[in-house]
Amino acid sequence: MSLGILILAGVLVLGMLLRMPIGFSMLASGVAYLLVKRQDLGLVAEQVSNGLYNSYVLLAVPLFVFAANIMNAGTVSERIFDFCRILVGRMRGGLAQVDILVSVIFSGMSGSAIADAAGPGLVTIKQMLKKPEYSRGFAGAVVVASATLGPIIPPSIPMVIYALVSGASVGALFLAGVVPGVLMATLMMTVVHFIAVKRNMPREDKIPLKDWPPILFRGALPLSMPVVLLGGIYSGAFTPTEAAAVAALHALILAGVVYRALTWRSFWGVVMESTRGSAVITLILAGSFMLNYAFTAEGVPQAMAQWVDSMDLGRIGFLLLVNVMFLVLGCFLDVSVLLLVFVPMLLPAVALLGIDLVHFGVLVVLNMMIGLIHPPFGMLLFVTKALTGIPIGEMMKEGWMFIVMLLMLLLALTLFPQIVLWLPQTMGYGVK
Repeated sequence: MSLGILILAGVLVLGMLLRMPIGFSMLASGVAYLLVKRQDLGLVAEQVSNGLYNSYVLLAVPLFVFAANIMNAGTVSERIFDFCRILVGRMRGGLAQVDILVSVIFSGMSGSAIADAAGPGLVTIKQMLKKPEYSRGFAGAVVVASATLGPIIPPSIPMVIYALVSGASVGALFLAGVVPGVLMATLMMTVVHFIAVKRNMPREDKIPLKDWPPILFRGALPLSMPVVLLGGIYSGAFTPTEAAAVAALHALILAGVVYRALTWRSFWGVVMESTRGSAVITLILAGSFMLNYAFTAEGVPQAMAQWVDSMDLGRIGFLLLVNVMFLVLGCFLDVSVLLLVFVPMLLPAVALLGIDLVHFGVLVVLNMMIGLIHPPFGMLLFVTKALTGIPIGEMMKEGWMFIVMLLMLLLALTLFPQIVLWLPQTMGYGVK
């Protein structure tokens, strides 16, 4: 490695150790690289501007963030919760089963794991903690695990960003996440069932039939969002980026006009929260463009491809190696760094081995979701602890079965790409 790359890595690691915001750390390391290489510092502005303002796809990110925040502020979570109680509440461990089904539905609206945990997840935890049969750790573990469905089931903010760095089709990526997302939810509900039977967890009280129509009606309205989004995308009515704008408008009409759950004050709070969230993502993207410029200038992606070729790993061997690498790095690095810095370095090797970009993208996002729920950098663990006060140790003690389940699914998706690619191919997308 050249001195420039060593300095870049050193500044990046130092910034992270000092707990500097990751976007600033990435930008600082890029500036340090340019100084060592004696290049024009104006390249920072050039790379950031070209990366941020030449991407139409990137517009979808703040709009999906806004839609998710509107849904959380507009009592949508509570309405979906009541809707799902009718469907699965009578199962053993009913509240935990409800949480998983709520996450499936909310995933079709938000595309964000953090939004899922902070919205419907918080509603479910409060309900579970009212009953002694549900331990704090179990309640937190179920919510943390089910929140990983958010970026797998479309729409998905990480998949939009992956499409930005890889050039893969956003529409194909969204379709590719449906079957894995359904499998994840089914496996989670199976795990909960076995635990609930073993611990004799309660079923939810039976809801009288006369109360079903209004509950089903109120809960069914939010279900129209994923139908509108996916139907519009795959019918050609609008692009995935335009779908994000439709999602934001749809959420605003539901929460503000239909439910009348938004005041001007709460709406302003949603706007400010969405602005902050979008700014954080944009700052990280800006830093990643600088790092990618440095890596490209040093020939790192090409060297990575040559190294993979020399090892003669084959497709499956390479994907297994990538899975292990991401799972290890996920213990120490923010998922945004994995997505925006490491994925571009691997793309030449992906192309060399003929691996489908859509298949690779789903594996990458699933790896990221596993990274969100295991320490020491499991962001969902920290978010849930901050919102509920449940110690991370208690959640991990109860959550290991969900992590094992996700690892088994990751292995299956790696070995059998058709699980991921069947639906996009059926819908006519040009994936391999």
